[in-house]
Amino acid sequence: MFSTVEHQPHSAKKRLVSNIYSKSYLQSSAQLHENSLILLRDRFLPFIQEAAIAQTVVDVHDMNNGFTTDFMSAYQFGLACSTKLSVDPSAKHRYLRQYHSRKDYEFHSQEIPRVKAWCKWLGFPLVPKQIEEANDFMEEIGMRMCNNADAYLENLPSAGMEPIVYKQFKNGLAKQRQRPGEKASQAEIEHQRLEVASEMLDHLSAGQETSAIALTYLYYEMSQRPDLQEQLRQELLSLSPQIVWPPTAGFELPSPKSIDALPLLHAIIIETLRLHAPIPGLEPRITPAGGCSLAGYDNIPAKVRVSAMPYALHRNAEVYPEPESWRPERWLKASEMEMKEMLRWFWAFGSGGRMCIGSNLAMQEMKLIVTAVYTNWRTVIVNEEGIEEIDAYTTRPRSNKLILRFEHV
Repeated sequence: MFSTVEHQPHSAKKRLVSNIYSKSYLQSSAQLHENSLILLRDRFLPFIQEAAIAQTVVDVHDMNNGFTTDFMSAYQFGLACSTKLSVDPSAKHRYLRQYHSRKDYEFHSQEIPRVKAWCKWLGFPLVPKQIEEANDFMEEIGMRMCNNADAYLENLPSAGMEPIVYKQFKNGLAKQRQRPGEKASQAEIEHQRLEVASEMLDHLSAGQETSAIALTYLYYEMSQRPDLQEQLRQELLSLSPQIVWPPTAGFELPSPKSIDALPLLHAIIIETLRLHAPIPGLEPRITPAGGCSLAGYDNIPAKVRVSAMPYALHRNAEVYPEPESWRPERWLKASEMEMKEMLRWFWAFGSGGRMCIGSNLAMQEMKLIVTAVYTNWRTVIVNEEGIEEIDAYTTRPRSNKLILRFEHV
């Protein structure tokens, strides 16, 4: 879906899963609630509690990548078939090492795939062998989770544990491609199997890395502002039930709607996404058949590549005064007209038909995690060396880390 150029096939794929990524579905999903509860209770919160008690430092960027991968894969493939990186450090470090090693070579696959293939065929590969091996490693993990999800579905899983995204996309694609009165050939079945696996790997990569980056920079900004941490904590304590750890009784989560309604929490997250957009680079689009007018330019022909960049849009000083400053209060004090204009220029998730399909899931996940952290702990910077963002389509800290200490409130 992400790399599908033409409008019609992109829309056809998007329709297969758009409902299960909608805010209303996610906020009322019993399975997502159960996934969130188990992942927080059994993996995330005990890890931070142990570090806080022992006063050991934590690389929160590494922590974020592990947890967001588990969270995303659990929604796609079901908790039983998901990754378990947040409780398996050796598997996490191998996965992340292979995943991040490909970063410097994204350009070749994205912008010049045919040149890349020709050069490889001629014996002059543009991409080193170890990067291709890292791609193979990622594909093998994705295919394994698809196969495990298939096996799980065949065993009639209990309600609330199904591979939601995988099941819906696979079944929807098969139905969409089915021809009345004809049986799909073995080649068509295999092609669809690979197409589903490819789509699921795209969802996993997009859902894991972007949320991890945003959370890292949120912790970085909040850790410099202990007073704001306390203000946020007071807002979070208004929730019922509160996410208190360790729990004094049974562990339960407040409703996603009640978390989503917290104004300071929302302002902190959306301001982080504005200043530290995980994908700040060019977002290409193709002009439609018949041409169009765009940004004051008329008669642009069809099939011309155009693009905008969140990094630049988010630094428009006329819309965002002091654009290089992290100021959550701008979202709390804006007038109705100012808010409308800020949202019009806000492009962390894109907009329109090509808007990130997982934006609602990402917001729900990040709000839940930030709620859990700042209800219980203060964060203090230990080592921020290399926190500046790399210049890339998908960004991250130059050092690929941020070292914090967690202090129980």
